Amino acid sequence: MARGPVRRRPRFRGERFFQAMFLVPAIAYLVLFFGFPVVKNIVMSFQEYTTTTFYTGEAPWVGFANYASVLSSGIFSTALLNTFLFTAGSIAGQFVIGLVLALFFRRSFPLNGLLRALLLLPWLLPLIVSSAVWKWILDQDSGVLNQALLGSGLVQDPVPWLTSPAFALITVIAVNVWIGIPFNTTILYGGLQDIPPELYEAGSLDGATGWKGFRHITWPLLRPVVGVVLVLGVVYTIKVLDIILGLTNGGPANSTQTIATQSYTLSFQQFDFGSGAALSNILIAISAVFAVVYLRANRKAVDD
Repeated sequence: MARGPVRRRPRFRGERFFQAMFLVPAIAYLVLFFGFPVVKNIVMSFQEYTTTTFYTGEAPWVGFANYASVLSSGIFSTALLNTFLFTAGSIAGQFVIGLVLALFFRRSFPLNGLLRALLLLPWLLPLIVSSAVWKWILDQDSGVLNQALLGSGLVQDPVPWLTSPAFALITVIAVNVWIGIPFNTTILYGGLQDIPPELYEAGSLDGATGWKGFRHITWPLLRPVVGVVLVLGVVYTIKVLDIILGLTNGGPANSTQTIATQSYTLSFQQFDFGSGAALSNILIAISAVFAVVYLRANRKAVDD
């Protein structure tokens, strides 16, 4: 006698419900602390949002007027150029020095772990503390750096590191490089640790040592990690605010004014929240475009 199909026991009805419940906190967090602020910022950029409308909540709709205002302002081109120079200089310095240090720490030597731990200190310090310390070091009249340079006879007059348009942007970039080196070193060091030593042993038999070993073994296998480091670095650096405000406040003569600092100035010093929101949305768009383009290019290169 043929038996009918055996029915499996239905899953516990509440199983999917409990699985979904585990996602609720994460989704609520993203919506509350990321989704809502972004949507609110976009809406504000199309309104005439001032201190008065902030309390009344009756901000008139102005369309793209805020975007037209910030794009046509004389400071925008300067801020855009400074943002590009600051980001490019910071990323290049952080990555190159971080990669060199990661390769250095890959070797086994005494105090390796201690030195890597000490290297993390600049990254662990609050940015406001770092900027205050560097502002004291770089002070033109009483700064430690100028005192050392004058005492050694390397310069005849104090160097205006933070008060001269010729030096200010370079100085701010150097400080930001110092802050970002630990992050780059740590991530790249982790990527190097994942490369099997057997590949270097096999490569040495074919003469792939030194620079050849780095070019044909290390770099190709490290490229996915490099992509992550560069994308995260750009997304973070392009919106840096604390360091610039703490060191120069965008000066002198707007020589360190970036899109991020200009957005802060519009919103919290001139209280033009609509224009500040529009400028910050432009910054978000620039970051997103770079991330998408670079990730696609990097994925294509890895596939090839």
